[in-house]
Amino acid sequence: MSPATFKVPLAIAIAIATAGISLAGAASAQSTDLEQRLADLEARIAAAEQRANAAEQRAEIAEAQAESRPLDEGVEERLARVERQSSGEEGFSFGAYARSGLLLGEDRKSIPGGPYVTPAGSLGGAVGRLGNEGDTYVEGVFNYRTRYDNGARALYRMMLADSVSTSNDWTADESNLNVRQVFAEFSDLPSFTGVFENASIWAGKRFDRDNFDIHWIDSDFVFLAGTGAGIYDMQLADDWTSNLSLYGRSFSDFDIIGSEDPGSSDSLILTSNNYVGNWQFMVSGLSAADNDERDIAAGQTAADSGFHTMVAYHGDSFFGLGEGNFKAALIHGQGLGAEAKVLGADGNLTDDAQATRLGLYGTTYLAPTWRVAPSILAETSKDRYVQGDEFNWAGLNVRLANELTENFEMQYEASYQYMDLDQGAGGNAVKGDFGKLTVAPTFKPQVGGFWERPEIRLFASYTDWDEDLNNFDGSFGEEGFTGGQWSFGVQSEVWF
Repeated sequence: MSPATFKVPLAIAIAIATAGISLAGAASAQSTDLEQRLADLEARIAAAEQRANAAEQRAEIAEAQAESRPLDEGVEERLARVERQSSGEEGFSFGAYARSGLLLGEDRKSIPGGPYVTPAGSLGGAVGRLGNEGDTYVEGVFNYRTRYDNGARALYRMMLADSVSTSNDWTADESNLNVRQVFAEFSDLPSFTGVFENASIWAGKRFDRDNFDIHWIDSDFVFLAGTGAGIYDMQLADDWTSNLSLYGRSFSDFDIIGSEDPGSSDSLILTSNNYVGNWQFMVSGLSAADNDERDIAAGQTAADSGFHTMVAYHGDSFFGLGEGNFKAALIHGQGLGAEAKVLGADGNLTDDAQATRLGLYGTTYLAPTWRVAPSILAETSKDRYVQGDEFNWAGLNVRLANELTENFEMQYEASYQYMDLDQGAGGNAVKGDFGKLTVAPTFKPQVGGFWERPEIRLFASYTDWDEDLNNFDGSFGEEGFTGGQWSFGVQSEVWF
């Protein structure tokens, strides 16, 4: 091989080797760069995983803190308070009762009316009120309830009421606007234990919580009210709770025997009201200092004390005959307690006055769209205002309703009252019957029960009574009001 031939392959070999070295260097550089990028990626993944673990740990810590510390309790408490306020358990609430209507006779003139229109009405003898009311009466009840952190509850109540008989829109000159209730009541007090554990205390002016009535004749069985203090729901035994109250009432100024100056007296009523199962036993003692100085009928002494008792049963069926409810009460009182309904309201009762009253009513459905509510109220009393007077009366009332559509029903009412009233020396004695029949087409937002209100009624009533009753003091016998007549009108009644 010649040197020239030898030099060419050698140069080629050297070039190839140089290229190989260069390529190897490039490959090595590329490998190093890839490894670095992979290392960086792994580092970022590790950092991300570390951050995720840290976040998860923080979430677990926060959850543990939420369970161990009351972080959410404030929110839950606020939510619970909103729920209590919306239900009326806490915060401000408003309730009302109102009726207003127009009552006209056959000559298109206003006539006397109301459930106490009969001669026995002055003695508490109420008759059916449907188609018999022409007044406007309204009550507004303002409540504020609070529940404290220790579980104690407080109620503050104020009630305004007004009543007028005029049909005018502006009645300021005839208004009887009055604050009928204003009191405070505390319950669920943690420091109350034993028989007082579930008891509540109150003070102020109020209607007793446990008064109950016959709505269809607008008559309470017994009405305990005034200004004073009391305690409810003392648990004396497993099935025996008891209330204790002291109410004060004031008699109007009266003439004093042998004096030209007026006198006054306050009536105090101490009441124990007890519940054993469905039974209620009520005992009241009454005292009115200086009331015996009142100038009443000649030879009579006004009572300055008395007692009042009631036994009542609150049934959870319609006299045991079917679904519904009923209430029955027997009342007896002497002296100041002879005013059997409104305790302590009558200072003209004699020391020998006595009265016995019976009341009962019930409600039931006769058929799916027919409901009925009968009631009986009767009383006998003697020596009430003078020695020898005697007042006997008894009334039967039946309210019937037929629910025709979801917004309309026909109401019917029949009322009967017997009276034998002897005013004693210097007064009239009358005896006779009173009767009233009423038909009332009635509109409601929704029918479906005895207590569904509001409602708007049109009505027509036929009323009649024995002529002898026109000789008793009162509206009977007035011109245009002697019995055997029709009356017409319209009325709304609202409560909530």
